[in-house]
Amino acid sequence: MARSNRREAGRRRLAMRLPQMRKLIMAACEPLQLELFEAYQMAVEARDTLRGQPFNSKLVRESDETCFEIEQHVIRAIQEPSFAQRTR
Repeated sequence: MARSNRREAGRRRLAMRLPQMRKLIMAACEPLQLELFEAYQMAVEARDTLRGQPFNSKLVRESDETCFEIEQHVIRAIQEPSFAQRTR
């Protein structure tokens, strides 16, 4: 999947996952936010691939945790304008 497609897929997925922030997510355009959208999509794709394989419950759990952590970063990046400046 191309980078811009991955970003937009991650954006849409996060908008569904975090409905209270949907409008802000859809309007986001900061580079850090876009990178987080892409990272989220990649993490979800990896998790979904692992879910389809037997005996990977530990890896699926770790992938779920990664997805959750990225969600928390997205929330901070959108709610706190200074968060983007601190992470650069």
